[in-house]
Amino acid sequence: MSYSCTDIGFRVRHLRESNNYTRDVLAEKVDISAKFLYEIETGKKGFTVEILYKLSKALNVSSDYILTGNEMNKIPDKMVDTLECFSPGQMGRVQDILKVVQKMCVENEA
Repeated sequence: MSYSCTDIGFRVRHLRESNNYTRDVLAEKVDISAKFLYEIETGKKGFTVEILYKLSKALNVSSDYILTGNEMNKIPDKMVDTLECFSPGQMGRVQDILKVVQKMCVENEA
């Protein structure tokens, strides 16, 4: 399987903008220069596995998504942190509430 640097760069830029990060902010989080990030986003340069890992963490997506664009069902860390605050006895009720919220979201999309 081959990976297009242009497609990868587009996804990185889109994710950066979706997270409201400037190029400087994301570059700092990943510990690379803003110029190098620009070169990644424009498909001019590739990057190491270590940078891929740091990008995926900073952008809260899987490395697979950055490389291929395939979404993975990953629960955001903030959501997991929130859910871990509930006791096992409360989790059944939380699940019931989430089902109602999910149903409302689906109905609003229709």
